[in-house]
Amino acid sequence: MAMSTGQSYTASTAFDHPLQNQFSSSKPYLSAFFSKQIAVRKCDNINLLSRKPLYISAVRNFGYIDESKETSKPRGSLVQCNAYEARRSQPIPISIEFDEEAQQAAAQKLKIGIYFATWWSLNVIFNIYNKKVLNAFPFPWLTSTLSLAAGSLLMLVSWATRIAEAPKTDFEFWKTLFPVAVAHTIGHVAATVSMSKVAVSFTHIIKSGEPAFSVLVSRFLLGEAFPLPVYLSLLPIIGGCALSAATELDFNMTGFMGAMVSNLAFVFRNIFSKKGMNGKSVGGMNYYACLSMLSLLILTPFAIAVEGPQVWAIGWQKAVSQIGPNFIWWVVAQSVFYHLYNQVSYMSLNEISPLTFSIGNTMKRISVIVSSIIIFHTPVQPVNALGAAIAILGTFLYSQAKQ
Repeated sequence: MAMSTGQSYTASTAFDHPLQNQFSSSKPYLSAFFSKQIAVRKCDNINLLSRKPLYISAVRNFGYIDESKETSKPRGSLVQCNAYEARRSQPIPISIEFDEEAQQAAAQKLKIGIYFATWWSLNVIFNIYNKKVLNAFPFPWLTSTLSLAAGSLLMLVSWATRIAEAPKTDFEFWKTLFPVAVAHTIGHVAATVSMSKVAVSFTHIIKSGEPAFSVLVSRFLLGEAFPLPVYLSLLPIIGGCALSAATELDFNMTGFMGAMVSNLAFVFRNIFSKKGMNGKSVGGMNYYACLSMLSLLILTPFAIAVEGPQVWAIGWQKAVSQIGPNFIWWVVAQSVFYHLYNQVSYMSLNEISPLTFSIGNTMKRISVIVSSIIIFHTPVQPVNALGAAIAILGTFLYSQAKQ
């Protein structure tokens, strides 16, 4: 049956069954096979789109006769079947479900990226305001104390208002934390003393040599052995730091030694923390909060003994008279941002591997060095910049080799 497109048809067939007696005992059959006449009538409705497929909408009693039954339903001589134009294809909604593991990995990468960006930004801001305060108020012991006090106050308020859940600690926890806090206090004060005497960029160049202290202390005091690439990576670190120190325009021995002592103290802090905190339930933000509070208790009497309230009062009055009310904002900013950047770094350490953290720490130093040179217009000789680049490259190679 041929049908031209663009038109609607009704097909009518007339059937009889001359072989009915011959097949009276057989199974039902379709009398369509015995059609004698097929008449095709063109319908009046031709308002249809062209080149569309036609589908049979319904077929009822299409010449079907059940010979096994004595009676059959009467049917007309014509059986009508209607055709209709197919509808346009409808859009099929597709639901794409990502693998749950892939979603978690993407979320984790985004989370780490946010941690790193926040960590670096807060660290840069802290170093800028810290240097501004120390230039106007050269009392590193009090400045260090205020940094720890601000962080301790922030966390106490967070615990009291239930913004953060207070940690569950006991005497054994604080006993284990004490040597970590002592090392942290020494490292913090030494770094602040260094920045009060030399440029921020020079302090961080020297502090990039911390891996060398870590390897030497672990090797000779703890008896830990390292593969050869680790030792080889120390050569550019030591050489780069030495080159930068030798070519530093505003070299100061107190500032240099402060950075070196800070490196050594933070190495012991990491060792004590690794040995004593294994299996402890307090970590991340709360761990650093407890560390700050204990360090504050340790540092306060020494700060009073070394500098004293009388000196602080004179220096504070002088700084406010020279800078104005902005000086108070500088002190608040450097104190708050010191706690925030350390808190974020400890939180990120819970989420990433030590290798990723070491790489992030290296990139942090680069951002601090570059930003401080730009903001404070620090004069840098090409040889000094080369030494800094070599030392930082050595730090990166160390982090790779140690894995």
